Amino acid sequence: MSSLVGEVAGSAVEGREGKGVRDGFTTGLGVIAATLGSAVGLGNIWKFPFMTGVNGGAAFIIIYLLSTLLVGLPVMISETMLGRKARADAITTLRKVAPKQLWWLIGASGVLAAFLILAFYTEVAAWVFAYIFKAAFGEILSTNPEVTSAAFGSLISNPVQSLLWQWGVLVVISAIIIAGVSKGIENTTKRLMPVLFLILVMLCIRSLTLPGAAQGLAFLFTPDFSKVTGATVLTAMGLSFFKLSVGMGTMITYGSYFRDDQDIPATTTKVMLADLLVSMLAGIAIFPAVFAFGFEPGAGPSLLFITIPAVFASMPFGNIFMVLFFILAAIAATGAMLSLLEVPVAFLTEKKNYSRVKATLLTSGLLALIGSTAALSNSTLSGVTLFGMTFFDLYDYLTSNILLPVGGLFISIFVGWVWGYKEVKQALSNEGVLNNEKIIQLFFGIVKVVTPILVAVVLLNGLGVLEELLWLLHPSL
Repeated sequence: MSSLVGEVAGSAVEGREGKGVRDGFTTGLGVIAATLGSAVGLGNIWKFPFMTGVNGGAAFIIIYLLSTLLVGLPVMISETMLGRKARADAITTLRKVAPKQLWWLIGASGVLAAFLILAFYTEVAAWVFAYIFKAAFGEILSTNPEVTSAAFGSLISNPVQSLLWQWGVLVVISAIIIAGVSKGIENTTKRLMPVLFLILVMLCIRSLTLPGAAQGLAFLFTPDFSKVTGATVLTAMGLSFFKLSVGMGTMITYGSYFRDDQDIPATTTKVMLADLLVSMLAGIAIFPAVFAFGFEPGAGPSLLFITIPAVFASMPFGNIFMVLFFILAAIAATGAMLSLLEVPVAFLTEKKNYSRVKATLLTSGLLALIGSTAALSNSTLSGVTLFGMTFFDLYDYLTSNILLPVGGLFISIFVGWVWGYKEVKQALSNEGVLNNEKIIQLFFGIVKVVTPILVAVVLLNGLGVLEELLWLLHPSL
């Protein structure tokens, strides 16, 4: 059976460039695995668990779930729905569903966002890949955070290492993308996602058996409503939007590969819940161990590349578990990068009629060039800034604070106010096959009214103007 599917998928890839038959995901499991691979990233491994702990534990999770249902999930459903409807890349999709109008700029924004995210994300992934080998050879096996901090500093300040590891990451993901949608992305994510969950469970079991692990669980799951403030709600809203890979063209592109019989609302909801499960398991794997050995939890590189190695070095067989942890992080990064790289590659293959090989090599070459400015931001180019930011920080700011929320905002406005209920119902019911009208009505009401308002709040907060607006309206605050 698997060989038959492979032959069909291979024929589809050939037909895409020859006879016009478009490649796509071949199984329901493949759809979920690929979409989940896109949603799960390095943020699941460190950022979300930490933010949960410092913002009230279980109380924050409740707010996050509500925010996801009102912000992230509606945009994810919208993008996936539009992609499947048009069966095209992010830009062409909007041209098809809104011909002779400027809505295609949303798709262009997504393509640009995906490219700029990869420009700096490939460097972060490069650090993760490098740490697999550093852990395997015992180079970071130390219980002293000062030693692990020095090791991390040595890596990111070395321009040759930074570039070589980034280019190595680009080679890996480019090879998978060249293989095609079904043979490359689908087959890879179908294999990587189970491995990711298996490693997570193994790390969780080890972490929970450590003495003093209860403090880490309390950090994650004890509801503390006293920590819930307006800032907490804004944080949850922002995370619910950014964690599902929306606003960057990935869900439009992946949606174009969805099967005709795929239940989009059900599939995207499963992906959202699985994404949350990964984040929670990552928290269980990390924070009980962090507290058990008396380390301070932190966010960002300090936790991932400094604290975690010191934590694992403190436990028996810690080197083995450290290697497993960074393999886990590499898997999470790979799934996200595949979806990002596919966005510009899909545009070049379908709009410019490039072969998949040519489109991938061209995109990767440009990424190696532009991404090098991010890779060298901690070494050769550390003194070069634009608007007070290094290239690494600039690409992060432009995408996270501007391009992604702008894309999500206008997608929700388009679906709710331009495309309309009739088109939405036809698309989400699979041309009337699915009996899910109440779900569609609920979705449409949210995406038309609630989602645009909340995404606008996320945008204003990211730009740093929300606080000023609130002060103008209520100076007493």
